[in-house]
Amino acid sequence: MITSLAMESSVINRPLAGSNCSLTGEKKMRLLIDWLIAWPERVARHLMWLAPLFARITVGWVFLLSGWGKLNNLPQVTENFIGWGIPFPHFFTPLTSGIEFFGGLFLLLGLFTRISAGALGVTMIVAIKAAKWSDVDSLETLLGFDEFEYLALFLWLAIAGAGAISLDHLLMRMTRRPAAA
Repeated sequence: MITSLAMESSVINRPLAGSNCSLTGEKKMRLLIDWLIAWPERVARHLMWLAPLFARITVGWVFLLSGWGKLNNLPQVTENFIGWGIPFPHFFTPLTSGIEFFGGLFLLLGLFTRISAGALGVTMIVAIKAAKWSDVDSLETLLGFDEFEYLALFLWLAIAGAGAISLDHLLMRMTRRPAAA
């Protein structure tokens, strides 16, 4: 580790090819910023499609399966809702199960992504409040809940959108009208 740092330092302090001067402090800082910030940013621009796709597939699959399981076991899920004190459990159980199933399906397809992520985010807030809030004794505990991590992903998807590899993107491209001349 120390050897590699020494080598990097010697590269920065070495004169530029074809010049008689070494890098100044300002040039060293520019090189460092370019290497640590600008270069990764240039690489990331080519992968902008990957993050939303990966996030959508991950949470979409989880909630498609979760919703399907709940839809196929509504009496037990309704009993859970009653135990958690959720009002109108006979109404909210199928609603929540449907939001999870169809929201997961839509996220997998990249269709209605912002609406689906928003609805699933609200579901996570209710889940935390109803089923987990009594367990919260610190910020660390709250941030450690799976529901909170899902909420963070849903918030990001609701703001960033589905990305380039999605039905949302395809539909937007198909329906855009050319600008008037």
